[in-house]
Amino acid sequence: MSDSRPVFRFAPSPNGLLHLGHARSALINLEMARRAGGRLLLRIEDIDATRCRPEYEAAIYSDLSWLGIAWEEPVRRQSEHMADYRAALEKLAALDVVYASFESRADIRRAVEEEAGWPRDPDGAPLFPFPRTAMSEEERARRMQAGEPYALRLDMAKAAALAGPLSWREIGWPEPIGETVAADPPAWGDVVIARKEVPTSYHLAVVVDDALQGVTHVVRGADLKAATSVHRVIQALLGLPAPLYTHHALLTDADGRKLSKSLGSQSLQDLRANGATPEEVRRLAGL
Repeated sequence: MSDSRPVFRFAPSPNGLLHLGHARSALINLEMARRAGGRLLLRIEDIDATRCRPEYEAAIYSDLSWLGIAWEEPVRRQSEHMADYRAALEKLAALDVVYASFESRADIRRAVEEEAGWPRDPDGAPLFPFPRTAMSEEERARRMQAGEPYALRLDMAKAAALAGPLSWREIGWPEPIGETVAADPPAWGDVVIARKEVPTSYHLAVVVDDALQGVTHVVRGADLKAATSVHRVIQALLGLPAPLYTHHALLTDADGRKLSKSLGSQSLQDLRANGATPEEVRRLAGL
């Protein structure tokens, strides 16, 4: 008999220590799963081999257990499932919505600087400025064969046209007020979905993982809400179901910036070492 309970997941990257923002997201996932009588999964998003470390992964397990959060085993580690992402990438390639780009970050920066008012994506990064038609498919194949570094990008105009109008269902927190949000994939331009060395990116991996794990509720920070448009177009192209989404408010520092590993936000390990209790962390995390 199949388990029909709702499925939630907390999916951190082991590229640093967890901070209060992570605790907030994990605890909201736990609370929503309990309210819905659902299951909670833990996924380790470790496709970035240069930044992810075993000690950070071990710290994730320690911090979550200390907070009283339990999850189902086994834990899915993305680095162990590259074949799943490669298979999805091949399906997208068969639809002719994937192409290789060879431009460096410096090339992109120079092109953008030459065009005043160049459009930017919802995160503020400039849209990829080199159209697919600027290079022949034969030239791309030759350069790939020669072993040049490249990124694989989603031809967003073609992908959006194939997928048609898209939306997702947003469920509020703490009040479960639902709304339908119209997706806008073209706002992101031709996003990177894989690279020469790694057959995936965050956008592709998260969509594939959620589908394979049967995730029904994606609960994450509001900073990822706009990116759901990219995820919806990939889901549509791959014929995958769309989960329900909740994008909760973020914790910010004294300067109004979201808590971040890159900013050195105080870690849960530091709070623990300074005598904080799980109850105090819940309060500090806004719960």
